[in-house]
Amino acid sequence: MVTGGQRNDGAMLTEVLADIRVPRLGPGRPRTRPDAVVADRAYSTGVNRRELSRRGIRAVIPQKKDEIAARKRKGPTGGRPPSLDTETYKGRNVVERSFALAKQWRGLATRYDKLAITYRAAVILCACLAWLRSL
Repeated sequence: MVTGGQRNDGAMLTEVLADIRVPRLGPGRPRTRPDAVVADRAYSTGVNRRELSRRGIRAVIPQKKDEIAARKRKGPTGGRPPSLDTETYKGRNVVERSFALAKQWRGLATRYDKLAITYRAAVILCACLAWLRSL
């Protein structure tokens, strides 16, 4: 999903989850629900956590420091902190390195393209070239 360069990615989580289609090895419909969503602190909003919980998806997202402070200020009424699977979260670096590789392309990093279809084509071309280098 390609959005405007100035658009907050966290606002698009619902649309991204709706577009997930993972084919099965055998017959049957493709999977539409991941086991977990691993994301950085920018996705740690209550709206995103509720959406993931509603769909039965485990959220592996650390809390922002201001959220932790607000919960502690409330004392016993602040509730429990959400759980964080640190081992699963450590795997997030693979995705971050992929983004860093894509941002070596100046046009992708600065978002020169005016049309979303052109930008998306550049992202796909970058991914194909990275995949070919890995063979």
